[in-house]
Amino acid sequence: VGIPPCLWGSEEEGLLPPPRVGLKTRLRSVKHVNSTLYHYGVMAQWQMRGAWADADSGETIEVTNPADGAVIGTVPKMGAAEARRAIEAAEEAQKEWRTRTGKERAAILRKWHDLMMANQEDLAILMTTEQGKPIAESRGEIAYAASFIEWFAEEGKRVYGRIIPSRFPNMQHEARKEPVGPVVAFVAWNFPATNVMRKVAGALAAGCSITITRWPVRQ
Repeated sequence: VGIPPCLWGSEEEGLLPPPRVGLKTRLRSVKHVNSTLYHYGVMAQWQMRGAWADADSGETIEVTNPADGAVIGTVPKMGAAEARRAIEAAEEAQKEWRTRTGKERAAILRKWHDLMMANQEDLAILMTTEQGKPIAESRGEIAYAASFIEWFAEEGKRVYGRIIPSRFPNMQHEARKEPVGPVVAFVAWNFPATNVMRKVAGALAAGCSITITRWPVRQ
């Protein structure tokens, strides 16, 4: 899962430890042009088991501002080998994450929600710069995406089982819900924050690790 750097820290601080698989974003420059248009320079790497790296091939994909076509950053162009390692890392992370209680997972997710809202403006600016949405829509999407984290965090504490009556007098049936991850998910590009959080928050709240990517685009 790609987790924004603003969420990382020590568990004692109530923050998330740096993820085993994710993307690192460094802002090269920030220029305020007017009340609705900003320029960000973004460079990104991906993280595997605590180490930041470029794609195996060293290739990158340019990220452009649709308003003027300017290159605002790059992301690593990863392929099947990196995807396979990401899934393997998610399988390892699953072993520890599934043992946490719903309350523990909810506390981490709630902190994620709070930090997203505290950084709503920066995240909205980045979305508008990358995608071209009006800044008001980007602000609204960040809030909407964060609401999924909040909702699933609370629902994750109430993943109840069932006691099912049996037709035999000396027997009863019990149904329990347990994490079965890791999850692999694909998302569309049009709502980059909301589409991701609908899947990531639900999986994490249920105790499943998740690897997520965009849906393949036809050339």
